Amino acid sequence: MKCDRCQAETFLPFTCLYCGGHFCSEHRLPENHECPRMDLARLPKEEARPLAPQKGKSYEHSVIYTPPSKTNARMRFSKKEIGHLSVATLLVIAVGLSFIGLLGLPSGSNVLNYTAVIVFVMMFSASFFAHEMAHKFIAQKEGYWAEFRLTLVGAALTLLSVIPIVFKIIAPGAVMIGGPADRRQVGRISIAGPATNIILSSTLLGAAILVPDYQRIFLAGAAFNAWIALFNLIPYGIFDGLKVFGWNKKIWLAAFAVSLTLTAVSYVLL
Repeated sequence: MKCDRCQAETFLPFTCLYCGGHFCSEHRLPENHECPRMDLARLPKEEARPLAPQKGKSYEHSVIYTPPSKTNARMRFSKKEIGHLSVATLLVIAVGLSFIGLLGLPSGSNVLNYTAVIVFVMMFSASFFAHEMAHKFIAQKEGYWAEFRLTLVGAALTLLSVIPIVFKIIAPGAVMIGGPADRRQVGRISIAGPATNIILSSTLLGAAILVPDYQRIFLAGAAFNAWIALFNLIPYGIFDGLKVFGWNKKIWLAAFAVSLTLTAVSYVLL
């Protein structure tokens, strides 16, 4: 989302309780963004009343913003989000099926091969969605608005990746998060995705040892998850790594080292 004052891209914008606008950390205070309700901001606290939840725009999607409050409730999904997730699921499954030939995975009409394809596609889809849902769960638990949304460019690139080529981009959308947050909260939300992929990669490596009939399938799943974690931990730009690095460098280094190791091991075995 862009700051209403300077138009700078802001991962977790601050919402002004008086005018309902959304601002970066530099312009979050009423006096810094020339709040049109400055009269309310200057009143004694017992007289000032924040606005009711405001309707705004986040990444071209309508959102209701409310002050964050921590909750232990389960993940909540809106009808719009379910629709976006359904389209994204079909795109990711299609890309997963396109990998069958590239990886030399089993094909044919026997039951074992059909099962192998289904297992692989499920693991491949989980690599993406487990990552995004981990972000969503932690964000909602912290009290923020968090919902998955398709993006036009990401969905188009994912659709293009259905073509059986080696280089593919699987990013039909992402979890959008709204509400003011400090560095620690942003870091916790950001590390959730890569951490989930690290857990999945480690689990699938173990499964490859225990289930030799599907060893290549599980190794492929382990490799995908490790690579997604490693790629997202790059401390640059919009990647999770930059936010984790800014929050806790030791946690970032540990996660990056583990994901790098898992990536190397799984690809060598594959």
